[in-house]
Amino acid sequence: MNILRSTMQAFRRIQVQGLLVAIVVLGVIMSFASDSFLTSTNLINILYSSTILAVVAIGQTFVILVGGIDLSVGSMIALSSVLSVGLVVIGGLPVGLSIVLTLLVGVAFGVAHGLAVTKLNMPPLIVTLASLSLASGLAYVYSGGKNIIPVPEFFRAIANAQMFGGKLPVFIPFAIIIAVISYFVLAKTSFGRMIYAVGGNKTAARLAGIPANRIIIIAFVISSLSAVIGGLMMTVRLQSGSPIIGVGMELTVIAAAVIGGTSLFGGQGNVVGTLLGVILLTMASNAIVLLAIPPNYDKVFTGLVIALAAGLDIYRQRKDTRSMTRLTKRSTTNSVLSDKQTVNKQGA
Repeated sequence: MNILRSTMQAFRRIQVQGLLVAIVVLGVIMSFASDSFLTSTNLINILYSSTILAVVAIGQTFVILVGGIDLSVGSMIALSSVLSVGLVVIGGLPVGLSIVLTLLVGVAFGVAHGLAVTKLNMPPLIVTLASLSLASGLAYVYSGGKNIIPVPEFFRAIANAQMFGGKLPVFIPFAIIIAVISYFVLAKTSFGRMIYAVGGNKTAARLAGIPANRIIIIAFVISSLSAVIGGLMMTVRLQSGSPIIGVGMELTVIAAAVIGGTSLFGGQGNVVGTLLGVILLTMASNAIVLLAIPPNYDKVFTGLVIALAAGLDIYRQRKDTRSMTRLTKRSTTNSVLSDKQTVNKQGA
């Protein structure tokens, strides 16, 4: 088991190093292909563009780690956008209360997802696909299919907030803080260890006394909350409550997590890998813009990356299974030989 665990850890390190190499290579190529790439303005723009995707992808990582998936995050972004603005503009509520209520809607969706998966044994794919349609429909119904404006003054103030002499948008350190907290939770806390245990083997986790169902529900809540926070950030950035922002973003979010080493089978992955996946995808989108390539090629690139990452994940899973089988057989053989030697000694 120790050999298998060491092998898996080594594979994940190699995968992270591979992502770093890919990011560096793409950066070098773009530095020659475009004079604008290495400018401070463009590099900050890449980081700024990564923030929303990073926040939502981190939440998605929690769900995939427990063996689930959340396809509703794009629609949750749209729903949170129209609610956060609409509750102020249409409902006349204070902006603070509108944000709290929007966050509670995200919690409600997350709890519903978790309960449907754990209590009704529904596949996460089907549950969140239904929520994708539901949240998108609610966003259109509430907004009438139109952008809701103007955004509250608080949102405009955040949009204009800068750090370090007006050179760094406040979203960048905000996303870094979320990433650091998420890394600490997964890597250093008992809750994080339970996340990996449930994703690795749900039955074994239950036998070990881990409340697997509760962990799965919390993971879905984290994902929905992350999507809502991403929706609030996108609303601030676009300065309107829109029923279409974030729609389709779920594929990019899943791609970022998977190419970062988060296994679709659960139990493997980390925040660092997800962030590297986010940066790689954002750099690719930036390259497409700088090189004046038709924007639909961005989707082609994302699709190819998802297919490649999924193929590598399946290969890794099969390799781990074969290694486990060989180790089990070797352990059994050694045990049998040991028993025979004991019997022979007693007979002598």
